[in-house]
Amino acid sequence: MKRFFGFVKKEFQHIFRDVRTLVILFALPVVMIVLFGYVVTNELKDVRIGIWDRSGDQITRDAINKILSSGYFVLAGTLDHEEQIGSLFRSGNAKVVVIFEHGFEKKLMRENRAAVRLVTDASDANSAQLALNYLQGVLAGFFRSLNPDAGLPWEVEIRTRMFYNEEMKGVYMFVPGLMALIMMLISALMTSVTITREKEFGTMELLLASPLKPWEIILGKVTPYVLLSLVNAGSIILLGTLVFNVPVSGSLPLLILECLLYITLALSLGVLISTVAKTQQMAMVFSMLGLLLPTILLSGFIFPVDNMPGILRGLSTIMPARWFIVVVKNVMLKGTGFAFIWKESLILLGMTIFFIMAALRRFNVRLEK
Repeated sequence: MKRFFGFVKKEFQHIFRDVRTLVILFALPVVMIVLFGYVVTNELKDVRIGIWDRSGDQITRDAINKILSSGYFVLAGTLDHEEQIGSLFRSGNAKVVVIFEHGFEKKLMRENRAAVRLVTDASDANSAQLALNYLQGVLAGFFRSLNPDAGLPWEVEIRTRMFYNEEMKGVYMFVPGLMALIMMLISALMTSVTITREKEFGTMELLLASPLKPWEIILGKVTPYVLLSLVNAGSIILLGTLVFNVPVSGSLPLLILECLLYITLALSLGVLISTVAKTQQMAMVFSMLGLLLPTILLSGFIFPVDNMPGILRGLSTIMPARWFIVVVKNVMLKGTGFAFIWKESLILLGMTIFFIMAALRRFNVRLEK
């Protein structure tokens, strides 16, 4: 054990002497969580809109004030005729135009109904639909406040409530995804590059000729990244809680254990890649194309799995990050225990055992050669 711990200490020294490795290990998680938390978001903010008030009465003016004071929209300009809508969209000065019909207040008071026309630039379909949903919600709330008792006999009042994320903050989705992405990146990529570097420089043969056994060499190489990945997981949870108010509603020890399981899986993938790649560049390419991009695209991190075609949904089931994200969301946001995540945990454990066995077998085959 003294010999093994001495080898692990040497690996830590190598890591802390490499500035590029330190930047990836400690600066990357902070940069990514700040970037995704503040810049890459699916929340609506300061959407530029045009207003065509064809009625010009008190209610339409109040409705316009309500829209602009909601915090979601800013006025890009007022319109006088319909031809201005196209020019406003073509110039990119506005994304939505709100049109109030003639005699809006009179029709609303006499007939209890009036028309508001919402026209949107759907070149970005997702943003357009989100803007329309927000506008409809603001207008519905405003007109309901004018006369709560008014309504047609067949009018149905719909009340909604969002559980676990009442303010619909995008960062609640990004924090679990970032944990999966960063731990996969650090554990798999750095491990594969580290072991491949030893082979590329010819020092792996020296290590194999030492009193250390092959499994001790591999374990000594990956142990520092286990600890550093756990530190990164803790830093992401801490930043998400302190900066973005993302809760940890469930058991923190359970969350750490699940993180440790996922890190072990990622490390085994890194060792497997290192047995295939001959150079550090090849290891980086295999890690980026085989792990990083699928983790982003097929895990449900950004794009919902349910909206994917059947083939891609099938491929997503072999992505470890998909199951880990489910686990993290359940523990952090829903506050559930192991009884609700045991299936996902078993899937991750099965993947871990499979990749460890594959990596060890591949490594032993290389030694025999």
